[in-house]
Amino acid sequence: RSSAASDVYKRQELALCYFPDLNPQVAYRKLQYWIDYYPHLREQLEKMGSGLSCRTYMPAQVQLIVGAIGEP
Repeated sequence: RSSAASDVYKRQELALCYFPDLNPQVAYRKLQYWIDYYPHLREQLEKMGSGLSCRTYMPAQVQLIVGAIGEP
């Protein structure tokens, strides 16, 4: 993909962009760890509608993640 921040991603799909050598579940857990590591990132994502039942990250949510963590 060209620009990660402009696309809709499934949770594990985005995690695999950051951690391509891990299996999808482990990559997802590691991404969640990084989201929790950055102050207020989880809170901002939840305000945008990202909860435990949400299976995708919308472009604005991806932009928040990329802004905090960096490009995959």
